[in-house]
Amino acid sequence: MRLSRWLADRWVMGVALLVLGYLSLPILVVAGLSFNRPSSRLSYDFHEFTLDNWRQPCATSEMCDAVLRSVQIGFIATVVATVIGTLMAFALVRHRFRGRTGINLLIFLPMATPELVMGTSLLALFVSAGVPQGFWTIVIAHVMFCVSFVVVTVKARLAGMDRRLEEAAMDLYASEWQTFRRITLPLVLPGIVAAALLAFSLSFDDFIITNFNAGTTVTFPMYVWGAAQRGIPPQVNVIGTAMFVIALLLVGASSLRGRKARRSHLAVAPAAGRRAKSPS
Repeated sequence: MRLSRWLADRWVMGVALLVLGYLSLPILVVAGLSFNRPSSRLSYDFHEFTLDNWRQPCATSEMCDAVLRSVQIGFIATVVATVIGTLMAFALVRHRFRGRTGINLLIFLPMATPELVMGTSLLALFVSAGVPQGFWTIVIAHVMFCVSFVVVTVKARLAGMDRRLEEAAMDLYASEWQTFRRITLPLVLPGIVAAALLAFSLSFDDFIITNFNAGTTVTFPMYVWGAAQRGIPPQVNVIGTAMFVIALLLVGASSLRGRKARRSHLAVAPAAGRRAKSPS
């Protein structure tokens, strides 16, 4: 009876761990292959352990150029999409205006539209406007589909924020700028950072839309696709593992910072309560 009750209380957690383990298998395989010296260029079996791939991640200069280009495109697209998406989220959550419902519907269209359709549509737009395909057309295309994800993420954060905190700051004679800088921005910042990380990952990982609007520009996903036809170099696994570790460290640092902030808040709240109850 105790065993059956224990299983009944924890079967959901067990299923979740199995699913997470299954999703992590490809990442573990890529990390393992980053230490592999393949027997041939077209072989993907684990042949021999080596650290040469990590010591010389830029053994293939074309690959490192493609990685740098993808990082540049992702950074520019992330900054632009985060700024525009955050402003749109504030406008849609905090203000009532004509056409607000229609704009909310239009925001979800880039997320629901297949990438093949969006890529060909943007290509037709650039060709009809006489814009040469290259670095900046990729940036524009990435901003187009990243804005929707930023708006949705920041909107979710704003919807869960308590407006009474801002009203209390205004009652204590804080100006609108002071309230935004000291109250609103710190509360919304986790959502903005999450939206920026999501936008960068989507931009860095995109292939279909980029392939239609790249011209002669080669990004990292396009390089991997082209290299797959003649043998992917093992340094590709190094880049993939490094990107995953960096993302994991960023998420972990954000989580630790949020935990420390909650602990400091819990430590300050009782002290403030005791001061309020103490006789003057």
